[in-house]
Amino acid sequence: MSKRDYYEVLGVEQTATEAEIKKAYRQKALKFHPDKNPEDNEAEDKFKEAAEAYEILGNPEKKSKYDRFGHAGVGGAAAGNGYHHMSMDDIFSQFGDIFGGAFGGGFSGFGGGGGRRRRVNRGSNIRVKVKLTLEDIAHGVEKKIKVSKYIPCDACNGSGAKSGSSYNTCSTCHGAGQVTRVSNTFLGQMQTSSTCPTCGGEGQTIQAKCNICTGNGIVRGEDVITIKIPAGVEDGMQMSVSGKGNAGARNGVPGDLLVLIEEETNKNFERDGVNLLHDTYISFTDAAIGATIEVPTIDGKAKIKIPSGTQGGKVLRLKGKGLPDLNSHYRGDLLVNVNVWTPKELTKEEREILEKLNEFPNFKPSPSGKDKSFFSRMKEVFSN
Repeated sequence: MSKRDYYEVLGVEQTATEAEIKKAYRQKALKFHPDKNPEDNEAEDKFKEAAEAYEILGNPEKKSKYDRFGHAGVGGAAAGNGYHHMSMDDIFSQFGDIFGGAFGGGFSGFGGGGGRRRRVNRGSNIRVKVKLTLEDIAHGVEKKIKVSKYIPCDACNGSGAKSGSSYNTCSTCHGAGQVTRVSNTFLGQMQTSSTCPTCGGEGQTIQAKCNICTGNGIVRGEDVITIKIPAGVEDGMQMSVSGKGNAGARNGVPGDLLVLIEEETNKNFERDGVNLLHDTYISFTDAAIGATIEVPTIDGKAKIKIPSGTQGGKVLRLKGKGLPDLNSHYRGDLLVNVNVWTPKELTKEEREILEKLNEFPNFKPSPSGKDKSFFSRMKEVFSN
């Protein structure tokens, strides 16, 4: 199913201000709010779709990425199942402050009446490390990883209730999830609210707990998760995969999977941002008369021309043969550092030939023509 443009969802232009986007979202959410459209699945979908659009457009950083790369640039909900993965409680907890008292003094009362503040059980996040080769980083990669985590209990479908049992409205807080106490002080009566001690803020209690999960609705298990890693990531970067962390107790909101990128060393290249550095060795004669040699690149091999008279330490640039930039269409270069190899052992005949060559003036370094320093050469390379 193709995703609709977020600006179209909220009915605003791309030039809309933050206040205009917030106002448009409020209007859409009020129109399709579940309390106004009971048992209307289409309205619920539109309500969730508007929440996803505001999650991106209401965040300046995410909005900037969306404007540049569309749905592919914002990750999270936009990269996964879209608004269908979002729970109502998750939406209410994120954006409830936008609506104030529009629904009886609170926006978290879906299915439970206005003003209630039932606790939403949220699963914890999970952190994993993923090792990537330079080739993975250059082209992007899809990884499947097995994660040990809390998953919904099959025996009770994550509810925590024994088969045939159900939930009762909490007798202490009457479903509100909070209890209110009134105390007399020298300033008069003071009213305070706190989480209900009987139901832990959930507003309901289980008649009989599931024997497998002991009422928690979650058990330890394994899950195979597919992670799409874009090209251009760097060592130490962290990605977030929404909803793939530990399951929330009693059908709560799952946490996120946090993926830490580890870059493996490469025998051919050293990374410098989006550029790749490679050391190559040529013979004295190739340096003197010039040659065409083959060097490795991240995509295979390439031929480069060694000009005659090349000095050791010369850096040759192969444009566009480096790594892609994560946030743009730019691609770095491959910088080939040329080293002139000097033989360690010579035969008598080889020595005689070299001694003879050494008598020619062109085979002696110029006393006034010292080679440029390494930093000067690198400055020239990056200024070209």
